[in-house]
Amino acid sequence: MKKQQTAVEWLAEMTSKIGYVSADILEQAKEMEKDQICNAWYNSLTKGDYNSADEYYNETFKSE
Repeated sequence: MKKQQTAVEWLAEMTSKIGYVSADILEQAKEMEKDQICNAWYNSLTKGDYNSADEYYNETFKSE
């Protein structure tokens, strides 16, 4: 089975072609993304307050 590419992995691939973002920044972004995915999974198991992934995303990441 082919591994799905994350948004940060895609960004790293695209920016490496033009040399636009430093490796340190990309590594930090990958770590942040991993933490966000782990937190979303954990919250889905323990809180269960959200009716959808969109609702979780909007309440967790969107600022008004």
